[in-house]
Amino acid sequence: MTHERIVIALTETEIMANSKGSKALRKVLSKTGVGIGILSLLLSVITLGSFVNHQVHLGKESDLFSPLGRIVSVDGHAMSLYTEGAGGATLVFLAGSGTASPILDFRSLYSQLSDHYEIVVVERLGYGFSDIADEPRDVDTVLAETREALKAGSVAGPYVLFPHSMAVLAALRWAQKYPGEVSAIIGLDAAVPSVYEDTGPPNKAMLQVTSLAARVGITRFFPSIVDDSAAIKAGSLSEREKDIYRAVFYRRTQTRPMVKELESVVKNAETVGELPPPQLPMLFFTSNGDGTGLDPRAWKRHQTDYLAKVNGSQQITLDSGHYIQDFEYKAIAAQSRQFLDDLDIGTGSTKGVLTTLDGDVADSVVRQHGN
Repeated sequence: MTHERIVIALTETEIMANSKGSKALRKVLSKTGVGIGILSLLLSVITLGSFVNHQVHLGKESDLFSPLGRIVSVDGHAMSLYTEGAGGATLVFLAGSGTASPILDFRSLYSQLSDHYEIVVVERLGYGFSDIADEPRDVDTVLAETREALKAGSVAGPYVLFPHSMAVLAALRWAQKYPGEVSAIIGLDAAVPSVYEDTGPPNKAMLQVTSLAARVGITRFFPSIVDDSAAIKAGSLSEREKDIYRAVFYRRTQTRPMVKELESVVKNAETVGELPPPQLPMLFFTSNGDGTGLDPRAWKRHQTDYLAKVNGSQQITLDSGHYIQDFEYKAIAAQSRQFLDDLDIGTGSTKGVLTTLDGDVADSVVRQHGN
C-alpha cells in the first residue's frame, strides 16, 4: 500500500471515529437536555404548587393579619406605629434586620415597661403591618421615615431609643444628626459599625434566592423556621399572639426592603462610622454571640470598643442568644428602669432591684466606660 493510500485510510478511519464520537456526544447532550427540561418542569410545578398553597393559606390567615397599632402615612406609604402605656419618657423600639413582626418581637420586653413609660414601636417599610415599598434603604432615608412616622402619630420627643442589632446604626445616626431628640440609647445586642468590617457585604445571590423562596411560600414547608424563632420559643406571647406572629412571618420574610437594607448595610455602617460616637447616655446589653455569626469574643469586643469612646456608658453581658429582648426580657426591663432612674428620665422606681429577679440579673456582668 502506497503512502498516499495509507494516509487516506487513516483519514477515513478518523472521520468514521469522529462521526461515531459526534453521534455519541449528541446523544449525551440530547439526554442531558431532556433531563434539564424535566428538572425545570418539575421545579416549575413545585414552585407553582407552593405558590398556590401559599395564597390559599394567606386567605385563611387574613383575619390574623390586622394591624395591632395605628397606620400612618409616610411619603405615600402606610407605616405601622404601635403605642402603649404612659409616663415621663417615651421609649422607641427599633427592630433589627429581618424581624418579621417588630411589635410582637418586642412585646415581652415592653410589656414590662409600659406601666412606667410610653412605649412606641415603629415598623419600617417591609416589616410587620407596614407597606412593602421599593424605596432606598440608606440609613438617612430610613431615619427620615421613622421620624416622620412618629410625627404623623403625634409622638413627641425626646426619645429613649431601644435598637436591636442592625437598628443601632439608625439610632446612632439619629443622635448624631438630631441630638436634641435623643435622651439615651439602650442597645439590644447592638451591631455597631465595626461589626460590618468583619462580616463584609452579604451574598446578594443568596438574598435573592431566599427572598424568592419566601414569596412563593417555600418557607411554609419548613414550619420550624418560624416556630423556633425567639419570640415564640422564649418570649411571653399568648397563643393568639403566636398565631398572629406566624401570619405576619409568612407575609414579611425577606421582603424587598429587607433585602435592600442588607445590601446597603456596609455603606450605612460606614456613614455612621465617619462621625464620632454621639456623647449621650448609652447602655448596651450584649448577648453570648449565639445567632450573630461571629466569634462570641469578637462580637462582645465590637460593642466594648465602641462604648469605650462614649463617656459614662455601660455594657451588661447576658448569657443568651442574639434576640436578648425575648430571652432576657425581665432582666433587661429591670436594668433599663434603673439606668433611666439614675438619669432622672421617666417615672420608674427600681432602686436596689438588680439582684432580686430570680438570679437573671445577678448572672450578668456590668462594665462602665469613662467618667
